Amino acid sequence: GIYNRKINMADIDDLPPDDIGGPVQYLTGPPPEPQPPQPFTCPEIVANPKSWGPAGPFDERFSHMPYQPFSKSDRLGKAADITGTAYQSRGNRYTSMFGAGDAYAFYNQEDESSFAIVHSKKKTDMYKRKWQERTSRRDLFRARDDRRMAGMGNQPQSKAQKYRDRDRARQEKRWARRWDNRKHQNRRNDNVERQASVEIKSSWKILEDINLSHLQKLKTDVSAPTELLTCGSMEYYDKAYDRVSVSKPQRVVHTERVVPSVTTTDDPNIRGLSKKETEANVFATDAILAAIMCCSRSVNSWDVVIQKIGSKIFFDKREDSDFDLLTVGETAFDPPTSEGLAINSPDTLAREATYLNRVVSQMVLKKGNKYEFPEPTHPFLEEGEESSASIGYRYRMWELDDKIKLIARTQHDAVYKDKAQRTGFMDVKTLTEWNDGGGMKWKQKLDTQRGAVLATELKNNGNKIARWTISSLLSGSSLLRLMYVSRTTPKDNRTHLMLGSQAFKPADLAAQINLNLKNGWGIFKHIVQIIMKYEDGKYVLFKDPQKQVLRIYSVPDNTFEESEAEEEEDEDDDDKIGVNVKDDEMPILENDAALI
Repeated sequence: GIYNRKINMADIDDLPPDDIGGPVQYLTGPPPEPQPPQPFTCPEIVANPKSWGPAGPFDERFSHMPYQPFSKSDRLGKAADITGTAYQSRGNRYTSMFGAGDAYAFYNQEDESSFAIVHSKKKTDMYKRKWQERTSRRDLFRARDDRRMAGMGNQPQSKAQKYRDRDRARQEKRWARRWDNRKHQNRRNDNVERQASVEIKSSWKILEDINLSHLQKLKTDVSAPTELLTCGSMEYYDKAYDRVSVSKPQRVVHTERVVPSVTTTDDPNIRGLSKKETEANVFATDAILAAIMCCSRSVNSWDVVIQKIGSKIFFDKREDSDFDLLTVGETAFDPPTSEGLAINSPDTLAREATYLNRVVSQMVLKKGNKYEFPEPTHPFLEEGEESSASIGYRYRMWELDDKIKLIARTQHDAVYKDKAQRTGFMDVKTLTEWNDGGGMKWKQKLDTQRGAVLATELKNNGNKIARWTISSLLSGSSLLRLMYVSRTTPKDNRTHLMLGSQAFKPADLAAQINLNLKNGWGIFKHIVQIIMKYEDGKYVLFKDPQKQVLRIYSVPDNTFEESEAEEEEDEDDDDKIGVNVKDDEMPILENDAALI
């Protein structure tokens, strides 16, 4: 029958009456009878066309109830949200636009008047307490006390116990060193007030605010540059300075050679190339490019002037800026401050480092034999000047994309001969030691621990060394030689000694300090694309002195021209009046004219 075979409900009508089994029986009884419809009475709605809220007189029951203002956009459901305390990270989703009201807050005047603080002990710093109670340090101190107690009884120790004691002593020194470094790191830059490189005027308009942390993710692949022009002449590096060491130092001698520092728009060769190379639309120097590419490593403030004329963009430095001054201890835990001796202030140290960098780069060369480019004439040699510095200039063009083609002036300091008598280009830079009371004394450790000395310099002057490396990569130098120069005595910044040198390939040094040239090109391309969006005019790229932020300002066209005119007028007035400068007002450095 129906229980012995499968049937489809669609075919139930085709079954005979005997298979169905008679009328359908309900297992739970007959269905309930339908209920009558419930009546619905529409409540009375009083409209309030003038304002948002109830209209008409209020009931006496609500006359003493406080009123909490609210808005139509406020979310409802706070009283029924049982997950509000469990998920604190969500924040308050029911915050009103009128703020947190206190209409329903409870106040008991009697309790408030009788309340007083009984326990006034200062709360313990949780981080410091956890650090002091760490198991590893506590065990080390207990083991040290046990050893001291055991030593009082003059008990003999086995060889294994002596080895364990030696390992424990080493571990204690490591912990002490880590603790000292952490204390220095916590107070880093707490009392250092860094000055802005330029005064921000009220007429300047801020256009962009760029976080430096976001620029570290940018990358751009750029092909090999095209050589456009070479000029100048260079002398050969004297290999005798490779043998200079702490035991055989060399005294730094002043030179009368002029080391020019010309900005982009004042370069006659760049002006000619901007007219000749019609496809190029961006112009700069290697120093400006290095500063922008390494902006994420910089701590001090700096600025670059950008001029957009038609489709061409020029990156310049201001005439009265400190852009060319080399910083000292910029990225150190304890950077130099204005407190203490005047010769150790940041400005004086920067001038001292810049002076030594230019003098040493000319001192280590062989006088006489020169390597000349096809155009040996020095482009910045004025009439009447004969002793020009040994510098070779290369004007190169890079194609960043279809719309951005860059022409930049790069330079070399010297040439050298390798073992196969092949000629290569070299950059000579100087690292200075101004305080031998620090942790790494060059006169004691430079010959034996040169790697540790270099690591300390990379930590204290990371931005400066990164800029040098970028400049060498842009110019195509084969070697970058770092010269170690220290003061003869810490309190005398007039006499210096050369203690040694170290040569690197720029690509190898870039890999060692984790410097990516593709990231530098990506940062520079991003800045150029931002300037392209705006109209013709003058802009300032400014590094904030207190934050890791780059800002782009729109400034009037005559912003820095007025200050230059005022300076010229002041100089003329001083010549007419005959102002005499006292000896104590002069810079401590002698031969300061080399910095001009």
